[in-house]
Amino acid sequence: MGSALETLCGQAFGAGQVELLGVYMQRSWLILLGACFFLLPLYLYATEILKLLGIEPDIAELAGRFTIQVIPQMFSLALNFPTQKFLQAQSNVGFLAWIGFVTFVIHIVLLYFFIYIFKWGLTGAAVASVMICLEIWYFMTLIVLTGHLEDPIIAVGSLSICMNINGWEGMLFIGINAAISVRVSNELGSGHPRATKYSVIVTCTESLLIGIFSAGVILATREDFAVIFTDSNEMKKAVADLAYLLGITMILNSIQPVISGVAVGGGWQALVAYINLFCYYAVGLPLGFFLGYKTSMHVKGIWLGMIFGTFLQTLILICIICKTNWNKEVEQASERMKQWGAGNDSMLPTSDTR
Repeated sequence: MGSALETLCGQAFGAGQVELLGVYMQRSWLILLGACFFLLPLYLYATEILKLLGIEPDIAELAGRFTIQVIPQMFSLALNFPTQKFLQAQSNVGFLAWIGFVTFVIHIVLLYFFIYIFKWGLTGAAVASVMICLEIWYFMTLIVLTGHLEDPIIAVGSLSICMNINGWEGMLFIGINAAISVRVSNELGSGHPRATKYSVIVTCTESLLIGIFSAGVILATREDFAVIFTDSNEMKKAVADLAYLLGITMILNSIQPVISGVAVGGGWQALVAYINLFCYYAVGLPLGFFLGYKTSMHVKGIWLGMIFGTFLQTLILICIICKTNWNKEVEQASERMKQWGAGNDSMLPTSDTR
């Protein structure tokens, strides 16, 4: 939902209609705060929901308590995300970077005090948490499925370690996702179709090279990188056995967030949501379930299903971008600002060839 604001603010800023940015942000605050109340039951009844999904009662109880304790975080994000998009659309990212750095340092200190000094354990982690959705749910669902396999401790542990490593790389590409989204929306709002196209090509190429390099590092250190998380030789061996799948995932995830950012900048959120639902939930999860439970592949099978879903999504998005008429996208950006800007079209751009 926040990505819709990213499209509107980015295109309005590119068109020079800065007076609309604050209006868009305030509307987004109201809509997201209202959405939080509709999501509350998922937080309040998380324990019961997890038990229905077959999770062990002790784990479900613990997860349910933690979920209730992080409810304030959900409401804070309803204000935080629109504000971030408001600033990103204007390329005011230096301010955001400093806030993120200071928050990161404070977060580490708070976690240390709450968990190790005050001995609050999981509650302490929830208190410090107060400080991209279908896709995140998809990866978490895979963790839940893995918990039903034989020897679930090793299966969940090894997959979680790999997902953490993948998440670290993902943080970089989430940043690139925001950057290309702002660039695309600004250029479309300014009426520069060719500049938009070249920005997409350059960013995708750079991201792919980063992904290949990251995968190479993982494969070169596959026997050792798990030591960051565990000293168990059995767990290290299980992680090393999954390293090549992690490498493939990192390459795919170097392209997919960038293309998603392009989609956000162009205002294609609905289309991408349908593609995600089909690729992840209609293809990836069923295939992963079949390979994990009906064959001897187990955790590898679940992950292969995930990889195929991500690959299919990336392939479809690449085809869409290759066939995109950027001149037409400039026209649609102008129409979008007319629709959401109360008909103020005095400053709307005209398309050029830049």
